[in-house]
Amino acid sequence: MKSHHVELHRRVRRTALMVLLSVAPLAAGCYKQQASDPNAEPAAATRVRVQNQAFLDMTIYVYHGAQRIRLGVANGNSTTRFTVPSNLLFGATPLRFQADPIGSNRQSISEEITVNPGDEVTLTIPPQ
Repeated sequence: MKSHHVELHRRVRRTALMVLLSVAPLAAGCYKQQASDPNAEPAAATRVRVQNQAFLDMTIYVYHGAQRIRLGVANGNSTTRFTVPSNLLFGATPLRFQADPIGSNRQSISEEITVNPGDEVTLTIPPQ
């Protein structure tokens, strides 16, 4: 089976960090939701921008530990933006992203990256 690669770019205040996505098993982990401070200022939205250059539509997920959350569908040959749920982020938070092609079984999942509230993560899915 051929390896399916997806490039991941994370932009924070005009700084880019490239991480290569590949087919990889999900790392098991624990997730404990902490109570939020009602007096704290709301954090800036954290976004995922998916540049899907492939023909197939992709269902995009975010993982926090073993918890998987569906962000939505990124249509083929288009760019789609999603918001990461704020309850997943507690300062610098390690996350993984998964692109699951609709109509195929070749899923890709990123390595764990640290995301801060207000970051924009860009997933680029190359043509197949």
